[in-house]
Amino acid sequence: MEYHNPVLLKETVDGLAVKPNGIYVDVTFGGGGHSSEILKRLGPEGKLFAFDQDQDALGNAIDDDRFTLINENFRFIKRFLRFYGVKKVDGILGDFGVSSHQFDVADRGFSTRFEADLDMRMNQSGEISAYHVINEYDESDLRVMFLQYGELRNAPKLARAIVGARKEGNLKTSVELKEVLKPFLPKHKEHKILAQIYQAIRIEVNQEIEALKEFLIQTTELLDPKGRVSLISYHSLEDRLVKRFIRGGMFEGEPEKDLYGNVSVPFKKVGGLIVPGEEEIKENNRARSAKLRIAERI
Repeated sequence: MEYHNPVLLKETVDGLAVKPNGIYVDVTFGGGGHSSEILKRLGPEGKLFAFDQDQDALGNAIDDDRFTLINENFRFIKRFLRFYGVKKVDGILGDFGVSSHQFDVADRGFSTRFEADLDMRMNQSGEISAYHVINEYDESDLRVMFLQYGELRNAPKLARAIVGARKEGNLKTSVELKEVLKPFLPKHKEHKILAQIYQAIRIEVNQEIEALKEFLIQTTELLDPKGRVSLISYHSLEDRLVKRFIRGGMFEGEPEKDLYGNVSVPFKKVGGLIVPGEEEIKENNRARSAKLRIAERI
């Protein structure tokens, strides 16, 4: 079993326009597919730093003097690059979402296919797990989570069912959770709705939206002029944030204009939205929802 099949490998790395002597960052190292491709394009003076908060990813570290793997969340990118004496970089790559490895290892709790303890932590030493969220969040917090992160219209009913069920005892496994939510899982939509429910819990457990926002803001400070970001998102919440930030340097509203009607924005878009072709989706079904956006620092 491969640890993770890199999605849009060529397109994503092409988007960085790698300079042989440049400094690059892969903030979602995983199985190292994208990092390996970047290293192929770097010369002897080039440098690549990679981030991954999952301890399991450390086993994929690449033996190359130009490469450094940092076992941290990419929301701390600026802090840890400074530790290595790096204040500016030429390109940043991000392939957000869950790795194939995390989905395929049953006891991590990410997949709807397996019975597992409620976990879903990308950083396995993290304090908050799915168990904590399901058993300790109050009804209003659960409702907001399912509505915002799962985009589920029946969020109030889901939250109420969970709070009612745990009066009989804590919910410990994915099977117990599915049993509680069974009335809201019609057979023709069961997989889709379960995926939305799991997505909502996972985003909450790993603070994915907050981490993405913090990361995006730091890219403007780290990138040299003409430096690039090449970013893959897998659901509308992430893609919306990436798209808005590339367009206007903010997550809500529109950038302010000066007296002459000019807008100051940090990026210019490079090309249009890129999605996987039929062949790639056939080989790697998890690529089907990927959206790649590339931008250059002004």
